[in-house]
Order: sequence, then C-alpha cells, then structure tokens
Amino acid sequence: MTEVIEKVAWVRLENGRILVVRSRGKDAYYLPGGKPEPGESDHESLIREVREELGVELVPGSIAPTVTVRAPAHGEPTGTIVRIACHTADYRGVPAPHSEIAEIAWLTHGDRHRVSEAARIVLDRLAANGRLSGG
Repeated sequence: MTEVIEKVAWVRLENGRILVVRSRGKDAYYLPGGKPEPGESDHESLIREVREELGVELVPGSIAPTVTVRAPAHGEPTGTIVRIACHTADYRGVPAPHSEIAEIAWLTHGDRHRVSEAARIVLDRLAANGRLSGG
C-alpha cells in the first residue's frame, strides 16, 4: 500500500518570485510548511509551521487555499506520496531561517530544477497562470 504524507504549505509570491526553504541536510528547496499535528486544522498547522520555520506571523483572516498537489515525496522511500494543500496568506515580520531551516530563497520558474517535485508542480501551475516569473 502506498504511504501518503499529508502536508500544508504557504505559497508566498513577491515581485514574480516564490519564497522557498531548504532544511539542514536536504538538497532541494520546499515550500514553507509541514505536517499538521493531531487535531490541528490546516490553518492552525500552517500558522504554526511558518512561525517555526520563518519567524513570521501569518494573518489568519488572509489565509486562502490556492492549489493541492500530489507527487512523489522527496527524500522518502520509493512509492511514498506527498499531498500538499497550499495556501496563500499575508504576513507580519521578516522571513528568516529558524528551527531546521538552513536557508530561504526567492525563486523564479527558471529555478524549478532546485525544488522538490511537489514544489515543481506548484511552480509550473503558477507560471502557467502568469503569477511566477520565468527566470
């Protein structure tokens, strides 16, 4: 049976670029976010994960679903799938690496080779809709 990892992610676009993070010891960038804790809603999980990873506060009333993707989970055993519910949201603060995050970056669609497969799908969809710069 295929294992499916459920995650939430923040899609933050500024000036035609998307905010991504790279965890310590990982070779690819991901969208900020993570796995919900038991009993936690997607919004609660997203707020907590973004605060832990980037040190910023999402504005709860601004959180809106944008896309949900399924893809092979990067760095997991073959056959493991990740399902990511992506949301946009406004925020307060200045994003900076916290916790397990080694680095943040603002990427264009031309950088898609630097991200996980799930993030690549999101970048492709955003570029197709004209929301992400080409490179």
